[in-house]
Amino acid sequence: MSRLQELVAASRETVRRRREQVPLEDLRGSARTVTGLRPFSEALVRPGLSLIAEFKRRSPSAGDIAPGATVSEICAAYERGGAAAVSVLTEETSFGGSIEDLREARSACGLPILRKDFIVDEYQLYEAAANGADAVLLIVAALSPDDLAALYGGARELDLDCLVEVHDERELERALELDADVIGINNRNLADLTVDLETTRKLITDVPAGKTVVAESGYDRREQLEELERIGVDAVLVGESLMRTGDPENAVRELTGDEEATREHLADRVSEGG
Repeated sequence: MSRLQELVAASRETVRRRREQVPLEDLRGSARTVTGLRPFSEALVRPGLSLIAEFKRRSPSAGDIAPGATVSEICAAYERGGAAAVSVLTEETSFGGSIEDLREARSACGLPILRKDFIVDEYQLYEAAANGADAVLLIVAALSPDDLAALYGGARELDLDCLVEVHDERELERALELDADVIGINNRNLADLTVDLETTRKLITDVPAGKTVVAESGYDRREQLEELERIGVDAVLVGESLMRTGDPENAVRELTGDEEATREHLADRVSEGG
């Protein structure tokens, strides 16, 4: 069994357990009461390269990243720093996330929120909508064509945007057949967890005009983001490097290139003794 298959299997087991705790019908009712969705897709196409700042505690490749981090503090810092949107990893088994993290992020900041997980069942869509997500991640490699189409359609019915993630040419073709609006190009090889930044450079040439492209994995420097903007990428998702810094607000500013705000923030921290 590949690493991706293990993660998908764990996700299915989590869904089975949660269905027993909270029936789907209860979630449907909760999802209908949620109002004020924040437009995730629109946040990614503002002038310049948009930053999706991610909250995650650990990962299979990096191990513990920030196990004691507070969702509200980190997400509020991301917003102050100028992030366009927030990604919250809710997968429990390998990433240490939770649905509670999603709810806490929703309360802590006003940015659009992406629920990042291994979405394999409509239950997770209702779960996302009921707990404050504005968008969900759909990984092409983790889903059959029929399941991908059904989940994409189900998400749109709930007014959830979709970040449809691809890793190679074949998966990009499937995303385009789906007519996905927002395409995430993940530089991480899901088989061995290595990262190759050339993946985004190669695949973006096959993305038609009018699609929103999000680059994922391996970015931690401003010059990398400047290069992404030059080749036509609309947004970048950054998680680990932001989570490891002691000052996520300033780290976001440095990545987005807001030099004046960065200087002011550092001066404030010095005056406060921080």
